Amino acid sequence: MHNSNRYDVTTWPVGNPARDVGEVINSIIADIKERQTASDMDNGGKPGAVIYIPPGDYHLRTQVLIDVSYLRIEGSGHGFTSSSIRFNVPEEEWPDLHELWPGGSRIIVDIPSAEDGAEARGAAFYIERTGNPRISSVEFANFCIDGLHFAADGSGMHPENTYVNGKTGIYVASANDSFRITGMGFVYLENALTVYHADALSIHGNFIAECGSCIELRGWGQASKITDNLVGAGFKGHSIHAENHGGLLVTANNIFPRGSSSVHLSGVRRSSVTNNRLHSFYPGMVVLAGDSSENLVATNHFLRDLEPWTPFLGVDNGLDDLTGLLCVSGNNNSVIGNHFSEAIDSQSIRPAGATPVIIRLAAGTGNFVSSNHVVAVDVRATSGDSCYSAQVDALLATESSVSLAVTTVMVDSGSARNTILDSGTDGQVVADRAVNAVRATPAFGAQVPGAGAPAPSVPREFYS
Repeated sequence: MHNSNRYDVTTWPVGNPARDVGEVINSIIADIKERQTASDMDNGGKPGAVIYIPPGDYHLRTQVLIDVSYLRIEGSGHGFTSSSIRFNVPEEEWPDLHELWPGGSRIIVDIPSAEDGAEARGAAFYIERTGNPRISSVEFANFCIDGLHFAADGSGMHPENTYVNGKTGIYVASANDSFRITGMGFVYLENALTVYHADALSIHGNFIAECGSCIELRGWGQASKITDNLVGAGFKGHSIHAENHGGLLVTANNIFPRGSSSVHLSGVRRSSVTNNRLHSFYPGMVVLAGDSSENLVATNHFLRDLEPWTPFLGVDNGLDDLTGLLCVSGNNNSVIGNHFSEAIDSQSIRPAGATPVIIRLAAGTGNFVSSNHVVAVDVRATSGDSCYSAQVDALLATESSVSLAVTTVMVDSGSARNTILDSGTDGQVVADRAVNAVRATPAFGAQVPGAGAPAPSVPREFYS
């Protein structure tokens, strides 16, 4: 009988953690439940436990089932490294690579995909508990969950670039409270993190990339935060997606390109998307859909440029340049103080000859758009075989002096009574002035009322 509430998977007497760490962790959870049976003993009773995963490689062939609160599963390193770069390096170069696989405290998901496509069956960690209270304070920290390989999907694309394998890192199926996912690494999973019915969830400081979808908050939820993460999904999925949430905070994330969207909110109310760095190769970077209302989108940096890496040339998310980098369908949202950089090849614009849209108000009323800055340049597309150097070169290139004509704000006929201030010149804002309030950014050389007289000189004594 174990007499401590801290466990080590490498010293637990049941199972072999290198062969199937899932069997080991399930056995540990069974021991916790057997020892912690009293719900009220001396003002306590079920303190939970810590399960430690030392640095090393651990195959997981049995799904871990979690139905206890106050459980922390932790390692000693998130171990992320780019499997995508490795798999797109010629095999004859592999012997010269310093590493071939992610490291740290690494769990390798070897659960076979469900034939019926049920995504929960492919999850390394499955969390569910019925009854009251909701399962609470389950934590994952400082280890890597690696899906190992993607699979052919019939598209003809290299199998390792499809983002398809039926595997999920963490799947939370039931209502939950105060969960924490911190310092984790997720790589090569079709779905990294899927959480239903979250309350006060914290997803902070993780490295979640090269997954089909990275963070998905489903069902409904409140008062959660997604902060300070490095995130990047594949072209078929979302980097951050949330539905029917209130009081959600999405802040200080660095979101990499190639996800079909950077942030996609549906039916989200009274939430904030602030101070993020967002990078995408496609339009539709941030989407407020499904009557998402009373949200703040502020002081984010949007960069939309072109795919520079040879293996993914020609891949996109199916949206054209009239979609907008930010698309809003909802009421009384505030879009304030964002910086937009659009650096694309005018020959690649779709539909051909169209004027790309930056902010699009597609539906809803009462939205407030103010003090957004747009930089749009026409660049010639280049590409390279090195992911790192090709992308860094593209990020640092600002020498183009050829401006690109854009519509900074477009208000569709299905949206009205919006206020647009200082977010584009008169010609860059497309809106029915009869039903929307517009104050354009002054254009260079334009005559502004009251600006015809020279500025009065100020006596030198004024400065003394």
